[in-house]
Amino acid sequence: MLAKCALLIVALVPTALGATSAHSIAPSGLRGVVTRSPITPVCMEGVPCSALAKNTPLVFLRRERSVRTRTDSIGRYRVALAPGWWSVRTATVPRIGSGIEPHTVRVFAARFRVVNLDIDTGIR
Repeated sequence: MLAKCALLIVALVPTALGATSAHSIAPSGLRGVVTRSPITPVCMEGVPCSALAKNTPLVFLRRERSVRTRTDSIGRYRVALAPGWWSVRTATVPRIGSGIEPHTVRVFAARFRVVNLDIDTGIR
């Protein structure tokens, strides 16, 4: 009986200490700020040439999977993604400009990486 109790205690210790099983995955993804630039045809000293991309829909693509998110009222985003390389774009394809930079982003396992994005408005 004592051996059975000791075995049960040894089996429960990892759970009590908060250990994760082989099937659970620590969260990973990206977070950062999205800006739009340029916002004027001519950038001048003392006048902002970029602005926060408020409430902007973003799409992250990898293989046949897409994950959508939206920036908040001050241009921040946070999205949970599996580790690996992802393409990123705005949900609406811009008619002018070169889209969003960077075009591809890498997500590392078990952490949220800071990646700030910039949308080229095409204003020249």
